[in-house]
Amino acid sequence: MIRDTTATFTTILKTDEDLAALLVQRERAFLIAEVANGCAGFITWGPFRAGPGYAHTAEHSIITAHPGTGVGSALMAAAIDEARAQGIHVMIACIGSENPGAIAFHRRMGFALAGQLPQVGRKSERWHDLIVMSRIIADP
Repeated sequence: MIRDTTATFTTILKTDEDLAALLVQRERAFLIAEVANGCAGFITWGPFRAGPGYAHTAEHSIITAHPGTGVGSALMAAAIDEARAQGIHVMIACIGSENPGAIAFHRRMGFALAGQLPQVGRKSERWHDLIVMSRIIADP
């Protein structure tokens, strides 16, 4: 998926060791949806930007094997609950503009458009826009 899609702008494949290290690094910020035959998806979140002023804002990544099955919604709801318990106030989603399904998913999950960054990503010899969406998750 990484090589053949603009859902992510990276071209570097993650190794099993990379994923294991991320699981250790984000022990409390990595949720996996398991099914009988393996992983149905995962969500992870981490710092949005460096510095104490952003300590309560997190950017997340969510991947599901079978979109439209409810796995993504369940993962997102659980991640929001856990992030809120960790003191996160705002969740950020950064989405390639060629991924309307992810944009629609985030809208359904209560995220709002925060901005569009033109041509900030480069992949497959083309420039790509990045859509930024956000959701305040703190209890009122």
